[in-house]
Amino acid sequence: MMENNNENEEKPLLFTLRRFHLSEDYGFLLPNPLSELPAPYGPWMEIANNLPHLIQSHQLRSQVYKMPQLSSQHLKGHRELHLAHLALSFITMGFVWQEGEEETVKLLPRNLAVPYWEISQMLGLPPILVHADFVLANWKKKNLNGPLEIENLDTIFSLPGGESLRGFILVTLLVEKAAAPGVKAVVQAGNAILQPDKEALHKALQEMAKAIKEMTDALKRMHDYVDPAIFYAVIRIFLSGWKDNPAMPGGLIYEGVSDEPMSYSGGSAAQSTVLHAFDELLTIRHSKESTAFLHRMRDYMPPHHRAFIEEIQSAPSLKQHILSSGNEKLRIAYNQCVSILADLRTYHIAIVTKFIITAAANAKAKKGKPSHWVGSFQINPPSSLQERGTGGSGILSFLKSVRDTTRAGIIQG
Repeated sequence: MMENNNENEEKPLLFTLRRFHLSEDYGFLLPNPLSELPAPYGPWMEIANNLPHLIQSHQLRSQVYKMPQLSSQHLKGHRELHLAHLALSFITMGFVWQEGEEETVKLLPRNLAVPYWEISQMLGLPPILVHADFVLANWKKKNLNGPLEIENLDTIFSLPGGESLRGFILVTLLVEKAAAPGVKAVVQAGNAILQPDKEALHKALQEMAKAIKEMTDALKRMHDYVDPAIFYAVIRIFLSGWKDNPAMPGGLIYEGVSDEPMSYSGGSAAQSTVLHAFDELLTIRHSKESTAFLHRMRDYMPPHHRAFIEEIQSAPSLKQHILSSGNEKLRIAYNQCVSILADLRTYHIAIVTKFIITAAANAKAKKGKPSHWVGSFQINPPSSLQERGTGGSGILSFLKSVRDTTRAGIIQG
């Protein structure tokens, strides 16, 4: 007869972070991204490293047209592929939006479109700048042995927006880093339901609540590092896509890939896997319209991040488990997670109100006056994005709906 009381015996686990290429320390961040590509890719790196200047001097498009057509076959391993995708994503956004909404392009030239498409296919990502590039893979430490803190961090590539753009990327990165213990707790909670182990589940829920609170605290640093006028009028356009965008109603032709134009959504916080994972674990059900948008945003995530969400979705329901256990301690811990998640979403609404809605009103008030400058940036805010997120959603109504349906997830006693 088998001995079952062996303390060290592994019970079957639901899943591990490792299986989804995730680490306990970094969560969904790409650990220690590369910042140099092999020598043949010098022409890409030269342009990508010089984007703010090339865009502001209106020279980026002419530089891209002169770029040699490079093959993606010399790229080895996923870290080189991620850096190449990041570089070409930044070049593409700069290329499309160099002149703002005024003179958009209808075609991405073959020398950029073909390798960009190939690399995107290899990574399972779309050929547009996504959260996984812009934030998760776009960071480096100044001092390699120093901490993962904003003073010791820099972005790999940049776009117009100077310090505000750097702050926007790095504060978002710190929100992702704060989420890492919560991602680990999602795995522990899932495994504790299978075991079942009430104590382990209770501890996992407490860890998760703590991580979500730390995400909100990290998000508060936006106020210190990002100027709302620059974010609204300079940075946002470069995060915009060519789907549901009146400035590019016909989409974009990727020359040498397809003769038909293609439409992709711009960057959006909804492309971050973190909140999707928390929602799935807590069985938060959003409205039909919000769910459709959120699910579409999953197509903009790396495949293993998407697989992580699907794994939680297919696992036994945490909410059902708590309801049928009748355990008051678990119910309280669960409700605390839901409540703190709703608080994070409320805070996100406050940030969006300040950086988009209020900034839009301020920009509108100054329109028509002699050229309006903030620092060294001439302000010419995009009209097509006034009420919409760069991902194409009607932003405030979407965020409020998602916050309200989160709050509705509380289990009544």
